[in-house]
Parts: sequence; structure tokens; C-alpha cells
Amino acid sequence: MKYSQAKPGRIFVIRLEDGEILHECVETFAENMKIKSAALIVLGGADKNSKLVVGPAKSRSKPIVPMETLLEDAHEISGVGTIFPDARGKPILHMHIASGRKKSTITGCVRRGVKVWHVMELVVWELKGSSARRLKDPATGFELLQP
Repeated sequence: MKYSQAKPGRIFVIRLEDGEILHECVETFAENMKIKSAALIVLGGADKNSKLVVGPAKSRSKPIVPMETLLEDAHEISGVGTIFPDARGKPILHMHIASGRKKSTITGCVRRGVKVWHVMELVVWELKGSSARRLKDPATGFELLQP
């Protein structure tokens, strides 16, 4: 286990609009508001043709090959995530959502592009004084959280 400590900062309540792309909007907002680190929740609707990363093709293979799924129609969503800067200081969102329609649910990472269906609501809790960064891990190729 690795950890660092942070203090609460500002709290933002955000509404995303129809057609906006979740991770792009959140990262742009974080840059504009000078948010380096944060925790956040989201709920609302994801539009058809939104893409989720739904795991590796094989659990322990090298290289790691991500699987992607396409939402074929609108889905209800809820999710949690964090924002931490990469090696260049750019705030990067890591968020997973559960997206449901009728009796099925798909869970995955929003990095490939989740489009807002009418509205999404977010609450963002800024974390002040954190030294955590997302740095490239040579073993996986991922930008992993380094507290």
C-alpha cells in the first residue's frame, strides 16, 4: 500500500449538457479551475454510441489489450472517479461508471468517450495539498496513481 494525505478544498456542483463528452468536459473544467486533485461522483444519462473500457481481453497477458464496448442506446449511469495530474501536470480523470438499461448493466471506464444523454450531474470535491500523480508504469503501460 502507498498513500499520501490531502485536505478538503472547494466543492463544485456541475451539470453537463446533451452531447458533451464526460471525461473531456471534466478535465477541461479541472484545468480552468486549477483543480489538481479531486474525488467526484456522477449520475445521469449516457447516450447511444458511448464507449466504455470493460477490462483486459485476458487477465494477465502481456501486452494488456483493453476491451471496449459500445452502448447501443441511452443508459442510466452512476459512477465515481478521481482526478490527479499526469507527469506534465495535466489533470487526468479516472472514472468508472455502471450503465444500465432495462435488466442489464455494463460497468467500465469512461476514457474512450461517454456522451451525455440530455443531462449528467457531478459533484467534485477538490483535494488540496496532495502530492499524488499519475505516472507511466513500465510494466503495464498505464498511467498509475503514485501517492
